Amino acid sequence: MTTTKPITIKLQTLKTEYETLKKGKESLLIMVDEVEVAEAVYNSNAIENSTLTLRETERILLEMEVSRDVSVREVFEAKNLARVVEYIRKKSEEAEISKETILFLHQMLINNINDSIAGRFRKTGEYVRVGTHIAPAPETVEKMTDDLLSNYTGNINSFFIDKIAKFHLDFETIHPFCDGNGRIGRVLINYQLQRLGFPGIIIRDKEKKEYYRTFTEYRDNKTSKKMEKILALSLIESLHKRLTYLKGEKIVTLAEYAKANKTSVSASAISNAARRQNVPAFREKGVWKIAEGFVYNIEK
Repeated sequence: MTTTKPITIKLQTLKTEYETLKKGKESLLIMVDEVEVAEAVYNSNAIENSTLTLRETERILLEMEVSRDVSVREVFEAKNLARVVEYIRKKSEEAEISKETILFLHQMLINNINDSIAGRFRKTGEYVRVGTHIAPAPETVEKMTDDLLSNYTGNINSFFIDKIAKFHLDFETIHPFCDGNGRIGRVLINYQLQRLGFPGIIIRDKEKKEYYRTFTEYRDNKTSKKMEKILALSLIESLHKRLTYLKGEKIVTLAEYAKANKTSVSASAISNAARRQNVPAFREKGVWKIAEGFVYNIEK
């Protein structure tokens, strides 16, 4: 399966605009990335059933107290993942993704959580399953990971979203680690995107069911269509967010925008357009926002 031509063109157009506007404003983009770390950490951990709220995650990363007892494990899950997210922003500029990098990222992620499994693949006797999927035998993991990396770097013909989607689906199917596979897998998506000059994306906990369905579809029907769509829409949203900041536009919530423009657009119409990314809307802390001056085209 391949990303549709309209989406391909849209991503290429947004990337060109992004490359043009970011010149001289790199410090602004760093700020946007830094502010987004807590949201990225919260969502990725929540997908793995962490009980931390976004506010609690923010407070932990700022070394502030939280209002309830939180397990030591969840504190380290938040802090470690934040370190990984920040680390790959620089590392992705230096080198293509490698097995050694993946193992190092896993070491960072699982450090002080379970040091006996941190930074290594599953060993003989260490079997894992996700739902009804039993991951390949541990003896095959390293070879399968080598092949996965080789196929990714050697594929010069597929559209980048399609390559990354397939890589992620295969990585999670292999499930090379005893713990942390999902979080590392989503980190690798951003490593690959940033390596190509794109901003990172957030796969959100609220969309977890749709995200999980992509793996069932891939294993049962051998198609990556749903994952490609999730990644494409998430990347378009990430670009819309950064372009809005780069243009210096006043940002309002989508609810405020709909109220101010109620004679020309309904709240439901603009919300649906935002979810489909037919308008340059984006989420911050789960709240949809948009440039106040955006002119909505009713045909969208």
